Amino acid sequence: MDEHEVNRARAKLALFVADVFASVPRKDQRAKGDCYLRGLMLDGRRKSIQPMVERLPDGNEQNLQQFVNQSTWDPVPVRRRIAERMVPQVGPDAWAVDDVSFPKDGRMSVAVAHQYCGALGKQANCQVAVSVYAVSDTASCPLQWRLFVPQEWADDPVRRRKTGIPDDVGHREKWRLALDTIDELAVWGLVPPVVVADAGYGQNADFRGGLNERGIGYVVAVRSDATVHSHDAQPTAPAWSGNGRKPRPRYRDKPSPVAVLAAERGRQAFTEVTWREGSRGPMRSHFLSLRVRPAGVRSRRLAQAAANAEHGHGDGVLPEVTLLVEWPEGAREPTDYWLSNLSADTSLAELVRLAKIRWRIEHDYRELKHGLGLDHFEGRSWTGGHHHVTLVTAAHAFLTEQRLAPKADTADSPSTRSSTPSRTC
Repeated sequence: MDEHEVNRARAKLALFVADVFASVPRKDQRAKGDCYLRGLMLDGRRKSIQPMVERLPDGNEQNLQQFVNQSTWDPVPVRRRIAERMVPQVGPDAWAVDDVSFPKDGRMSVAVAHQYCGALGKQANCQVAVSVYAVSDTASCPLQWRLFVPQEWADDPVRRRKTGIPDDVGHREKWRLALDTIDELAVWGLVPPVVVADAGYGQNADFRGGLNERGIGYVVAVRSDATVHSHDAQPTAPAWSGNGRKPRPRYRDKPSPVAVLAAERGRQAFTEVTWREGSRGPMRSHFLSLRVRPAGVRSRRLAQAAANAEHGHGDGVLPEVTLLVEWPEGAREPTDYWLSNLSADTSLAELVRLAKIRWRIEHDYRELKHGLGLDHFEGRSWTGGHHHVTLVTAAHAFLTEQRLAPKADTADSPSTRSSTPSRTC
């Protein structure tokens, strides 16, 4: 947005800030929040404080630095109000769990480590946050973020103290952070219609089991080497002599990788499905759904624990789920795989639509990162990083509201021009 467009939206922004930042106690702090949001929305390549101040007529670098890096206002109630306000407007078809990575130099930015960096597609020095998005085909909104603290930081009191990591925050696996976030959102009165996630989460049987325990439906990606049994496979109990512990039932047949199972069906078993209208025409490909039982040690243990909790004993039967497979036109073999615990009568078209809905957050990441400077923060502290992410979330929510408003301009309006996709996802 240029300066004229930002000024034209000042009155609406003031009302938005008054609502979303109502938990921030001081009027001058709320005014700085308004100023920071305008800085994020103004055109400009860098959205760190110094270049933003140069573009803002009322910008004061010392004031904004203090507001973001030293001020003690709590970002959680602000994020909660954004989530409560935006979920009804987005009308989500799913919640998307995803990682967001921020490449960093040095080793003193909070929770930075040499780890997989999705932004670069390789191992690199970066921070990683676990995010949960409300998503539909027309809009998305980050509902909550949790910074991933690597083990090396959990065991480093010097860096923890210098960056201000709270004493009760330690290392926790990303899939656990995702479930923690879903639990926190439930306390806020927000429950997902369905959870979608990439294979970084979907491949994890504990994550899928955690969603099952919470009664939450999912459509999650898995790798081609994920192993499953056919739906009609049944475990058999080895002969028991009557002495010692009775042996548990086991599956005699070896499980198959999903890639092998899908390829064996042949291309003729796949059906063409169109899931949405893209910028270059209908998005379509060929899909197959099969009922299967996920294999693996963790899947067996989770099934046993669930059976014990419900019946007092386990029968060894693995839970039945749907395997969704994509085989694009022109590809030599299937390319993508998902597992879903939705009802067996869920249509193929609906499974595909949910599996593909993550395109929207990929689209909106570009606005968050390149348009609003999500990864431009130059501070090092826990407080500053969480304040910045919250302010970027607020700016994105405000722009999304303007786009979704009945009297908003078209999809090419100034408020959304920077997020228009340059390619079809």
